[in-house]
Amino acid sequence: MTLQTLVTGGAGFIGSHLVERLLRDGHRVRVVDNFSTGREENLAGFVDHPNLQVENLDVANFTRLLPLMQGVDWVFHLAGLADIVPSIQHPLAYHATNVDGSMAVAEAARLSGVSRLIYAASSTCYGLPDTVPTPETAPIRPMYPYALSKYIGEEIILNWHKIYGLPAISLRFFNVYGPRSRTTGTYGAVFGVFLAQKLAGKPYTVVGDGKQTRDFTYVTDVADAFVRAAQSTVSGAIFNVGSGGTYSINSLVELLGGNVVHVPKRPGEPDCTFADTRKIEEVLGWEAQVSFRDGVARMLEHIELWRNAPVWDTASVEEATRDWFKFLSK
Repeated sequence: MTLQTLVTGGAGFIGSHLVERLLRDGHRVRVVDNFSTGREENLAGFVDHPNLQVENLDVANFTRLLPLMQGVDWVFHLAGLADIVPSIQHPLAYHATNVDGSMAVAEAARLSGVSRLIYAASSTCYGLPDTVPTPETAPIRPMYPYALSKYIGEEIILNWHKIYGLPAISLRFFNVYGPRSRTTGTYGAVFGVFLAQKLAGKPYTVVGDGKQTRDFTYVTDVADAFVRAAQSTVSGAIFNVGSGGTYSINSLVELLGGNVVHVPKRPGEPDCTFADTRKIEEVLGWEAQVSFRDGVARMLEHIELWRNAPVWDTASVEEATRDWFKFLSK
């Protein structure tokens, strides 16, 4: 059955992969993106698809958003500002997009009678978790404005379910990677940093001793989790979305191959991120399909995407993370 879907942030990294998946499944897709972080080139491979409609719009603009929700069956809310350091530097901008934007999406979805709303939440809400693998019931400890704003967005979506009966689910993602991830801007995701360094023949800037581990989850698995959540009849639930494993930065370096330089360990970063995915496996029947080794191999196949990305060294990393140390070293 062909459905009308709407993807906020559909020109972003994860959003564009979800849009591609929905089009492949035969659905109509309406993308809402203001292209502040999303990129037109992320949609280039299917921009002329007859079932795709792209609207240049800030999701916090409720007046313009509401008409776009009319006749929509599934809403996927991925629009938002990401990254730690910019959120420390510009907390009001993060609140405006991640909190006010989520409020606008929830209310527009409610008034339009959509059948499903799936929210892209973040595992950063767990902060420095006491337990790994970390379950959905773990204490919430946002360490910086980005994590806080994403968690408040989740609370809004779930409150709209509780008060108004909005059929909504929140998915908390762990360390998503894959093609189309951001290649410019503030120092951030390790894959983008390392791939640009590899292309330039520069050493990888490994944080600390590199023994810290991350639950690297491939982007097409995340897109599949969105679809599984939308197809379900479950509402008012939170699900972790992870790979089923956790992998050290040193193991990533080994797979990529190359030399290393070390930069100081950063405050507020966990030694391990590892999702307890038993709930989503049992309730939605979802589990990741792409292994870490295969995912890294796929990234290397697309390495030219990082040809023009910033090439970081110890000095530029220190400068880019100065506010990180200034505000989180407490």
